Amino acid sequence: MITEIAQIDVKPGTEKDFEAAVEKARAAFGRSKGFYGFELHRSIEKPQRYRLMAKWETLENHTVDFRGSENFTEWRGLVGQYFAAPPEVEHTETVVTTAI
Repeated sequence: MITEIAQIDVKPGTEKDFEAAVEKARAAFGRSKGFYGFELHRSIEKPQRYRLMAKWETLENHTVDFRGSENFTEWRGLVGQYFAAPPEVEHTETVVTTAI
């Protein structure tokens, strides 16, 4: 299991519209191969900064399957207008957890 972490800074005043667009984009992610879900977190200290944490079965499910699909085009069409800058994306794998 891979976690994609995208740091997304949005244009001032567009926070609620961005959140609504991410809600609409759930279907595009849901149709994607190897996708297991995502969470969107908003920074308290920097309210225009978000972190999207998506779970993928493999790295390639995100970097190849999703990014090369119409689902990605749909995602960017819904949310891209709100970006203040291109998102910073990295991938992680869990090495220690305290989850119950």
